[in-house]
Amino acid sequence: MARPETWDRPGVVMFFNLECPGCVSRGVPFLKKLAKEYKDKLIITMVHTSFGHKVYTRDEVVPTLTHFARDFADIPFPIALDLDGKMAESWEVLGTPHWLIFDGGELVRSIFGSQDNAQTRLEYTLAELLEVGLD
Repeated sequence: MARPETWDRPGVVMFFNLECPGCVSRGVPFLKKLAKEYKDKLIITMVHTSFGHKVYTRDEVVPTLTHFARDFADIPFPIALDLDGKMAESWEVLGTPHWLIFDGGELVRSIFGSQDNAQTRLEYTLAELLEVGLD
């Protein structure tokens, strides 16, 4: 995963885990909606983390994650692995899903959760950052 300080436009990183119901049922579909809505204006990356979840080996995670991303959810953006949860810890992630919004390499917003309130905060932050109106 390219570090946010190297991005040429704003971006969103969603930390998630396949064992997190809110990630799979609300977070991933919402992230796909953002990708469709903002197309080339926004970099989107997912990080599958063990933080707050059972730790699995790469050999245990990759086949299931690949099947989910390619065959089930049809995810159109990169997914990084945080097998030991240290990346999540270094970015002070509270759990999954956790959204980090970056601009100019700097963290501008950190949002935990997948409920409507979290999604609304994400939408308003991105609309302000990208200077677009909300429908």
